[in-house]
Amino acid sequence: MIRKKKVILGICAVVFCSLAGVAYHYLDYYNILPKKSHTAEEFNITTITSSVDFNKNGVDDYTDILLGAKKEAQNHPKYDGTYYVGGYPPDNIGVCTDVVWRSFKNAGYCLKDMVNADIANHTDAYPKVNGSPDPNIDFRRVPNLKMYFERHGITLTLDTDKIEEWQPGDIIVFSSTHIGILSDKRNSDGVPYLIHNSGQLHREEDALLKQKEITGHYRFDASKLTASDLIAWHD
Repeated sequence: MIRKKKVILGICAVVFCSLAGVAYHYLDYYNILPKKSHTAEEFNITTITSSVDFNKNGVDDYTDILLGAKKEAQNHPKYDGTYYVGGYPPDNIGVCTDVVWRSFKNAGYCLKDMVNADIANHTDAYPKVNGSPDPNIDFRRVPNLKMYFERHGITLTLDTDKIEEWQPGDIIVFSSTHIGILSDKRNSDGVPYLIHNSGQLHREEDALLKQKEITGHYRFDASKLTASDLIAWHD
């Protein structure tokens, strides 16, 4: 009888440890557990800044885009992709693409108008539009943003081992279905955190390598665009 109890207790202990291990892995993978972040300086990485300060607030564009993404992460809007006449959802609503235009808004750019103008002038370059632009939603579609940044951004490496080339404010696209902005925080391997919205608990998290395949890595450089390509945000 005693031996039988020991066997049962042993089995229970094994099951408990297994479940605890699975739970820990799940909580760690989805960034629910507290985690220490690191800085670029810890990896001897120089943070790149933009030569442009579009909104003339004393902060360069890349930093402004980063800070805009952080504001969006802190705001933590409910994940909801509802179509809105006029294009813009309310501040407490958003999807992954809303992180991007709101980040650009913080730097003074009206990304909606910039994307819509490019689509109007080069509709054939945007397969997702299917020849019928819709200014209310086109700027909130990942394939359209990917095409816009391919046309007007700097295309960068997809090799995440080159951690120094992944910089705060960069735009990342995953399999043309998800998009986010790189953070200035990094994990223990030097890989940047991702600021994004897929309805998850933490919107700025160690998630760059936990998404689908990375298919786009871009940096927006307004100095390479003409004045007619740049449209300022007006409240």
